[in-house]
This record gives sequence, structure tokens and C-alpha cells, in this order.
Amino acid sequence: MTQLFRNSPLPEGKKNAPLLPVPLSFDRGWLQELEQKLDKGGPWGDWRLTRLGIQGVQSGLVTSFDELQCLQHLTGLSPLPHQLDTAHKVLFEMSGRAILADEVGLGKTIEAGLVLKEYLVRGLVSKVLILVPASLVLQWVRELNAKFGISAVAQKKAYSWGNDIVVASMDTAKRDPHKEFLLANEYDMLIIDEAHKLKNKKSTNYLFVQQLRKKYCLLLTATPVQNDLGELFNLITLLKPGQLGNQGDFAANFVVDKRQPKNEGQLREELSKVMIRNRRGEGPVNFTKRKVRNIPLTLSAEEKDLYDSVTSFVRDQYQEAGGNLSSMLSLVTLQREVCSSRDAVFITLVNLIKKLPADSPKRDRMMTLLQTLRTVKKNTKADTALSLIQEMNEKVIVFTEYRATQEYLLQYFREHGLQCVTYSGGMNRGKKDWMMDLFRGRAQVMIATEAGGEGINLQFCHHMINFDLPWNPMRVEQRIGRVHRLGQQNDVIIYNLSTQGTIEEHILHLLHEKINMFEMVIGGLDVILERLEKKESLEKSLYKIMLESRSEEELRQELDHIGESFSELTQDVQQESGAVK
Repeated sequence: MTQLFRNSPLPEGKKNAPLLPVPLSFDRGWLQELEQKLDKGGPWGDWRLTRLGIQGVQSGLVTSFDELQCLQHLTGLSPLPHQLDTAHKVLFEMSGRAILADEVGLGKTIEAGLVLKEYLVRGLVSKVLILVPASLVLQWVRELNAKFGISAVAQKKAYSWGNDIVVASMDTAKRDPHKEFLLANEYDMLIIDEAHKLKNKKSTNYLFVQQLRKKYCLLLTATPVQNDLGELFNLITLLKPGQLGNQGDFAANFVVDKRQPKNEGQLREELSKVMIRNRRGEGPVNFTKRKVRNIPLTLSAEEKDLYDSVTSFVRDQYQEAGGNLSSMLSLVTLQREVCSSRDAVFITLVNLIKKLPADSPKRDRMMTLLQTLRTVKKNTKADTALSLIQEMNEKVIVFTEYRATQEYLLQYFREHGLQCVTYSGGMNRGKKDWMMDLFRGRAQVMIATEAGGEGINLQFCHHMINFDLPWNPMRVEQRIGRVHRLGQQNDVIIYNLSTQGTIEEHILHLLHEKINMFEMVIGGLDVILERLEKKESLEKSLYKIMLESRSEEELRQELDHIGESFSELTQDVQQESGAVK
């Protein structure tokens, strides 16, 4: 008990006073030291220790190693269930090497961003190379920065390659001196968009990507290679060498001919180890509706005369060639252009005439076609498109297959007071981004070619005009996918311009009435086409029908037959997927 009392001298005059209990005196210097450290900005005065403490608390919040940790770091994005499932599979079942093959508009970029962010959060990735078409470079950079907080930069100069996360065009990367620098480096992750362009193992793209040293790899494509099984083998071998054995093993185990597989169940099982494909008709993803409006047009007498003259000439040349379609590609193009614009026909005719000797009978017939073309003074389609655009008074994208038609429409629309921009594959990256910004902000109309439409996202626009129609349903679907995708808030209205009494009328009948592809989003369109095209591509079949039909009725019957085959295959695919019991 003595430690509870203090033995100190008593005050004068109190010598006989009793001892009283007094608390012991403690050294309070530690409190003063703590107060000094608080003044320095942290409870411990050392930011490194504070940060370790925070990280320790955060690590305790992870309930499972298989849980996506990146989700707590996303502020501008709420991923959809199928996107989360895809990221989880890539990370924990495919070891970071996968083909992301969702149908157009389902968010492959979001899935790739989730995988990349997760690896960054876990500290497994720091050096990243992302190769995309030139038109998509800035789009990728914006999405990674805005939605994922990933500090990606666009490659512009040679020094840009030194950044940790670089987005560049494939065309730039594969050229020297860039190629030499990239091949000398190692990358934790390689991401390639529009990866179907790697299908040919002899191409410079394929050989370049094959040489890049990468730990993780994502290949993105909405059109996985299925028509040629050899191309499919090439793509998977690029991703995971040996996954399907060597070329001989693959051919022996899975190939009947280049379009027809065998042991399909086993092949699907092997593909599921490296490829993920989400379809629009599956899962809880809700899209706005498609509303189709077919606009039939009656050609002027001069336009119809030009169409009939071109058709007669092309069919005569096909007969003279003994039915050899491979020698007719330029003339088939001419046949399709006559349904688009006289400008497109003119350029093709002039180029063909230049290649022929002066005394060629074929040249004489082409010169006659030129004379007929000069009598055409108007474009009925352009007049109709102008009226539609003025009536809707909203943003609209107009698709055409031909650059000459694109230039004609640009001039024609501007002459009638419309603010327009063009978008085509021949533009450099900077001009494409400029055109996109102008369309988003000021212009009412964008006139795009097939090449220009690849990969662009136009959710802010919900009107689309097919000025002329591709003969391949997949290409039509890809056009529609530019506007009918995740993020679209309005029903998409599709206007199809169709000239009556021409092959175009029959093609539209096939696509709309028989395949019904405009109003109904077809799940597995590529699978159905692959089965339909086991012997011959759909486009080639359509060319032959057009050139060999002796009457309009015969042409219609042949196209109806294709439509019926397509419907049967659609039902088969739906039954296999469990959509139809």
C-alpha cells in the first residue's frame, strides 16, 4: 500500500499531521509527443504506416478470393450481370486468355475493361498494350478513363509507347520503327479489338501479334470465325497455342471440309474453354425495340431504262463467261451500284472502259451505257431520303456501300440546307473523331460507308436509313448495331429505301419478309448463316440467282426458297439452345 502514498516533507506547523493518500505522479510526455505528431497531419506522423493500415482494413473486406475486387473502385459504371459473369470466367476459368465474342452492342469493351481493372487492382498487371482500329483509339481511351479510372493514353508519337497503358491502332503498331520497339518489350496484358482481322495466319497482323510477348490476352470480335474452320483454328492458336492440337490434329478431329465440322459436341466443349459469346436473346438484358419502315420507290423512266440496260449487259456477259462468277465481280458490283446512284455507276464504268482495247465490242456496249447514264437527271432515292430527314427533324445516320454515292449525297443534302458529315474507312483517326464530334454536336446527318461504320457507337441517334442494302444479313445487322446497342434510350427506327422492279426489291423481301431480321433481333445469326453457307456463301448464291433467273417470277421463287431454308435453320438453332421446346 505504501506505493499509494507520497513521502514528502510536511508543511511547517504540521509535523504531527497524519499521512493522507495522494495519487502517484505519471510522466505525461507521451501525450505531448502525440499532440506534436497530430500537428504533423497524421495520427502516427507517417503516411506510409497510415496507408498500410488502410490497406489492411480493405483487405479484410474481401470475403472471397474469387470476388471481383475492382467493383468497389468503379464510380461511373454499373456492369450488367452478363458482363460480370464474363469477367469472372476470364479471370478464374480461362487464366486471362479469352476470345470475347458477344453479339454487337452487348458491351465487349466493358467486359475487357473489367478484366483489365481487376488485374490492375490485384497488382498482377502494370504494362498494357491495346490494339484497335484507328477510328476506335480515342473511344477506347475515353471509356477506360471515364468508366474505369484507368489512365490509358492514345499513342501519337514514338515516346507514347513508354506509358504503362497505351491504346494504338494496329496499322501503326505493326509498322517500323514502332514494331521493333514493341517486339522488344514484354506486356502483362494485350487487348485486341476487331480481332477477326487476325484470322489469316499469313497476314502481317497475325504474324505481328504472334511475336508480341504477353502474359494475358483478350481478343474481341462480334463475328467469331465460323465459316472457315481453319481460320477459327488460327485465331485460337494465336490465343492459346496447342489448345486444339496442331493443324493436322485439328483437321482429323474436327473437320469434314473447310465449312463443315465433325464431332461438334467435342468442338463446342473445346471452344468454351477459350471463347465466351453472349447473345441478345439470352439473359436479362433489355433493348429498346426496332421499328422498320420499308419505303418503296418508283424509278423515273430514265432511271429504269439505265437499270434495265445494265442488268441486260451484266447477264449477257455472265452467259458469255460460261457462268463463271469469279470473272464477274466488277460487273456484279455495277449491277448493285445501279440501285444506288448514277455517280457510282459512272466511276465503275469509266474504270472498266479504261482496261479494254478500243475495238472491243464490250467497250462499245459500255460506252452506250454511259450515254444512257447521261440521260438520268435525278436520283429518286436521294429525293425520298431528303424528305424523310426533313420530316423527322432529328439526327439520322445514312448508310451506303459506295464512296461515290456518299459524296453525291453530301453535296445534295448540303444544297438543300442540311448539316451533314461523312464517315468512311479512308479517313485518318483525327478526322474520324472530328466527324463524330460534329455529328454528336451540330450536324443532323452522318453519311457512312460500310468500312466507316465499323466499331462506332451512336446511341445518341435512333434513326437509320439504308440508302442501299448489303446482300449479307450479317452486314445489315452490323449497321443496325451501331445505333441499337446498350445505352440506347429510344426505339430505333430503320428506313429501307427500295426501288420497285429491281433486284433490290427482291433482296428486301428476302431480308424482311422471309428472314424477318429487321424487327426481330436474331440470336445466333452467324450460326444460322454458317449452316446455310456450308457449300456456298449467301451473297454468291444471290448473285447466281440474279444472273440466271429467266423471269421475275423465277427470281422470286428462288429467293423464297432461300428464305424458307433460313427459317428452318433458325428454328433448329432455337430448339438446340432451348428457346423452343
